[in-house]
Amino acid sequence: MVNINTDGYEVGNVRIGVDGSSRDWAINGLNFVQWEEVSGYDEAMNPIRTYQVCNVRELNQNNWLRTQFIERHDVQRVYVELKFTVRDCNSIPNIPGSCKETFNLFYYESDTDSASANSPSWMETPYVKVDTIAPDESFSKLESGRMNTKVRSFGPLSRNGFYLAFQDLGACMSLISVRAFYKKCSSTIASFGIFPETLTGAEQTSLVIAPGTCIPNAVEVSVPLKLYCNGDGEWMVPVGACTCAAGYEPAMKDTQCQVQLLALLASWP
Repeated sequence: MVNINTDGYEVGNVRIGVDGSSRDWAINGLNFVQWEEVSGYDEAMNPIRTYQVCNVRELNQNNWLRTQFIERHDVQRVYVELKFTVRDCNSIPNIPGSCKETFNLFYYESDTDSASANSPSWMETPYVKVDTIAPDESFSKLESGRMNTKVRSFGPLSRNGFYLAFQDLGACMSLISVRAFYKKCSSTIASFGIFPETLTGAEQTSLVIAPGTCIPNAVEVSVPLKLYCNGDGEWMVPVGACTCAAGYEPAMKDTQCQVQLLALLASWP
């Protein structure tokens, strides 16, 4: 699921879940036992499309699900929010010991939307593994599915776009929502300086420098004027400052410099 909000900004158009479509996703499995796209309802009884897999009675499962191509633009680090449910293996009778309660998240970078049914190969290489995803809660047959939400990130990215992929090795689960997003520091005014919208860096610990310019009717009093954008999309470590020029005074909570009243009166005839 892709949303634009204060905590995350849309990367391309990858969505399953409420009012989403996943018909362009690719599926691969052994002996036609694989992920299946199904209709269902969320907790608020809204109709949704999800992917599910439950081949726990068969050994040696290796079922893959891949999203459509997602354009990267200038984003260096991507965050992925996953919502899913997983069945408790102990609640399923007469199954072999290969039942899993986890799945794997991968990505694959590409300059073009060139993936096909057989390329890239459905294996850990050339895909890059992000993490093994485990639920906080699983459910039994007599219980309703317990929703789990996990967020993972990966980078640095350098190609024009990427695919997300999900590998099942023998779980009974539903993938309910996928949201790919990035973080940025929104444009702001600080110390009478204007700082532009700035994307976060390639690592979660990165600090990206954003040079600033003085607001109208302000002048620099210390240089260089800059702010740092951290990995969470928050501004920090201000350097340098501007102040209102002679004949002007701060206004609108120090975001503007307006003509001083005395100077304005003195200019009248």
